[in-house]
Amino acid sequence: MSRPTSLSESKADHLVNKPDVVAQELKDDGVFPNNCLPLLIYRNALVIAEPDRAACFEQLFAAHGWVGSWRNGIYPYHHYHSTAHEVLGIFSGSARVEFGGEDGVVHEVHPGDVIIIPAGVAHKNLSASDDLGVVGAYPEGQHWDMNYGKLGERRQADRNIAGTALPNADPVYGEGGPLIEHWAHLWEPSRVH
Repeated sequence: MSRPTSLSESKADHLVNKPDVVAQELKDDGVFPNNCLPLLIYRNALVIAEPDRAACFEQLFAAHGWVGSWRNGIYPYHHYHSTAHEVLGIFSGSARVEFGGEDGVVHEVHPGDVIIIPAGVAHKNLSASDDLGVVGAYPEGQHWDMNYGKLGERRQADRNIAGTALPNADPVYGEGGPLIEHWAHLWEPSRVH
């Protein structure tokens, strides 16, 4: 994986569409903690006609302080991170992804879509095209862990989620982006499971 380089403001402005945001709060289902911070999906957030679409996501995320990027897909089993929020940028293909556990919600994602998953929110790839390509990243200073809804992991996961800080910026739109609008007024660590 190549490391992202800086993205100029004019380049970022050229790549980013106006926000079309789906915001959905997913409550604790008894197995997966989920979060009072809503799951955010930005439909067609990025113009992805560039030759290296994945690099566009990596550079854009890094320019807004979301780092540790990787390229892969989405795991085909329920899992969540208790120590970090996660952003996923779809650079090729499509997928049906379930969020929130077995009784959660299903969203289809396509190239240019961005998914921002709060710490504690379960996610699972239900089906995907053969060419699914995803770039993922995390807010600077946050390091992801893996949890699967197993007995014994919940107590520590709940503490971790409560201590996971709000990101400094939206991974796509920066300091004034929809993430800040949707999360800032809800950010009360005592309310996070």
